[in-house]
Amino acid sequence: MNNSTQNSYANLLASILIFCAALVFSPGPAGSAAAEPASSAASPEALRLGERIYREGILSSGDLLRASVKEGLSVPGTTFACASCHLRSGLGALEENVYIPPINGQKLFNPLPNLYKGFEQSGLSLPPLRPAYGEESLIRVLRSGVDPNGRLLSEAMPRYLIEERDARLLVDYLKSLSSRFSPGVSDTTIRFATVISEDADPVKSGAMLASFDNFVKMQNSQIRSFRNQQGGAKARLMAENMFASRELATRIISISHWKLKGPAETWRSQLEEYNRKEPVFALLGGIVSGPWKPVHEFCEQNMIPCLFPNTDLPVISDSDWYTLYLSKGYYQEGESAARYLNGIEAFQKGGWVVQVVGASVEAETLATGFRQTWQELGQQPPVTVQLPPGKVPDRDFLQQLLPREKPVALLVWDDAGALPALELLQRPEERPEAIFLSGRYLAERIWNLPEPIRDAAYLTYPFAFSPYAARGGMGKQKVQGDLQKSLRQADTPLRDEALKIATLTNSLTQQFTSLLMELKGNYYRDTLLEVAGMMPVQQYPLYGRISFGTGQHYAARGCFIVQLSHGGNPELVKKSSWEIQ
Repeated sequence: MNNSTQNSYANLLASILIFCAALVFSPGPAGSAAAEPASSAASPEALRLGERIYREGILSSGDLLRASVKEGLSVPGTTFACASCHLRSGLGALEENVYIPPINGQKLFNPLPNLYKGFEQSGLSLPPLRPAYGEESLIRVLRSGVDPNGRLLSEAMPRYLIEERDARLLVDYLKSLSSRFSPGVSDTTIRFATVISEDADPVKSGAMLASFDNFVKMQNSQIRSFRNQQGGAKARLMAENMFASRELATRIISISHWKLKGPAETWRSQLEEYNRKEPVFALLGGIVSGPWKPVHEFCEQNMIPCLFPNTDLPVISDSDWYTLYLSKGYYQEGESAARYLNGIEAFQKGGWVVQVVGASVEAETLATGFRQTWQELGQQPPVTVQLPPGKVPDRDFLQQLLPREKPVALLVWDDAGALPALELLQRPEERPEAIFLSGRYLAERIWNLPEPIRDAAYLTYPFAFSPYAARGGMGKQKVQGDLQKSLRQADTPLRDEALKIATLTNSLTQQFTSLLMELKGNYYRDTLLEVAGMMPVQQYPLYGRISFGTGQHYAARGCFIVQLSHGGNPELVKKSSWEIQ
């Protein structure tokens, strides 16, 4: 091993040792016997301003925070915003062999124990690596990089050019940051909830609730069994090893059913009341009729994570944080159609597009996804024809529309009621070069696509092609015997939709359990989402391989473009890759 290799290995080993020491010897989370962090008496407005400095690098004046770098140069603080390294939770990370320490209130305002604490020889007492920070020493390290021991921190830590008022705002925010466990966590229980609207499909909601209830029953039965075992420390150690987390061996889980009644505009107040009576750590799954927006906005406002709601109508946002969706739903199909068409030569020359939009939120979302992406790609806005309620694009409608507009591509964003009229387009010389429809919206009716137009008809298909999926890859999987039993006990018909939702919920509980283990007892809501962002690629029903990545909130970001083969037993034929550039 050469010197360079030895040095790299030594540096990596040192980073790992420091990281492990911080996990093992740092003062415990709130609720433990550790000393209390310095309290912050700051007003809500001061904390909001401090939070903006921490997360975005924006000062109370609205100007950008600046930091000095080598040779006296300065750069905008947004480049080195605190959260970009220490994360929103302030708990830090280990990235590329660089240890980024926690800077939340619980850690900063307690001494940092010595690396070798607990391993010292009898009678030998080692001082801490550093004493607890106070306000003045914390402001000094922000400006100069000098810690309370007088040591100079690594150049990876920016030296901020920050005035007194903003420095105090930031310090007050750090005092409050992840200083206590988030709501929904007690010494004995972690509380969650799932949301259902009263007009949601009872088959789907029943399958989801039965799956959650089955999971809670099994999980808590194991925990109670370990609690009641004889054997003291030995039994406790076995429990901790089996759960890979001390916290999961000591806290039971509850998942409440938050049922929403009446019109969607009243849901927000109902959600607020549920959360007031029984605060939860996060929302899991959920099914509502219509868009998820009311629940999404509730979660954003109250900073409550929501994992994998069962919705095809999510909120599309690059800046919101608290909801993790399986996909962008219908919007993603419109987006993928635009990207696919943009790669065809006829449209690179300015080919004309017409989209016919049914009178439904699903159709409007498909059209919005296409239009916005199409224009982002530099294309002219498509001609959009909005159908009135109850109207389908029949033969007369198409006979008037097509000669007038002469589109190169026709996008029919409607359900299967539009299929009979498409038989009019059998002759190639009388139809557009491409006709697009939504595979999700047509569902099982995709197999009814008229054979004479199959060469010109393209389907957006946001599902995985999997050997475990039913015909066409609609993502239906076999549900295990125990889950089938629980569904029967819940008096839920074992229909295809029930099986699909039950399978998705079962996969959610597996992902969710892994996330809880990775929290390592740090029960902060932002940490839950940060851990999810570092989740490796996973297999998931319906969508195949999913992942997030830092700041991403849609797990399945692809969609196939497919066609239907000819004959009485057609198959779906891929015309694109999963991610269309």
